[in-house]
Amino acid sequence: PGSLLLPRRPYTPSLTFLLQPQQELKPGDLIEIFRLGYEHWALYIGDGYVIHLAPPSEYPGAGSSSIFSVLSNSAEVKRELLEDVVGGCCYRVNNSLDHEYQPRPVEVIISSAKEMVGQKMKYSVVSRNCEHFVTQLRYGKPHCKQVEKAKVEVGVAMALVTLVIGVFSFVIRRNQRKATA
Repeated sequence: PGSLLLPRRPYTPSLTFLLQPQQELKPGDLIEIFRLGYEHWALYIGDGYVIHLAPPSEYPGAGSSSIFSVLSNSAEVKRELLEDVVGGCCYRVNNSLDHEYQPRPVEVIISSAKEMVGQKMKYSVVSRNCEHFVTQLRYGKPHCKQVEKAKVEVGVAMALVTLVIGVFSFVIRRNQRKATA
């Protein structure tokens, strides 16, 4: 009496999740989830669950693919089903830094991750994002290839802008000299 309880809808995985090639997931694996405009990262802990650093709009379902989540300055460490975190996006196991860094023992990775669940943390797209979080757990060092790639892309863009401005200035000066001659 007083409140109406609606029956819970049975969970139905998204078609994208079901059609994704099945990958062998092992506890301690880093999972790269391809969102629109960026990648979200999570740590697989077994039994279909991941632990990830989730800014406010990185929640299962509606907002999980929001690029606006990168504008937040805080996040929470969450333990959720991989299917829920992935939503309708594609994902892959990505332990590509294993050739650069020695992964910590799986038991240490998992226990460290589980101890952090529920903690609120500072978030910065440049220095404290979800990729930094999971690489810190796996390797003991925060690392983010997305940020490195963005820095290179910005550098190349700046060089091109400088080149275009230089060529434009040269052409204008040359035309001014011809006009005064």
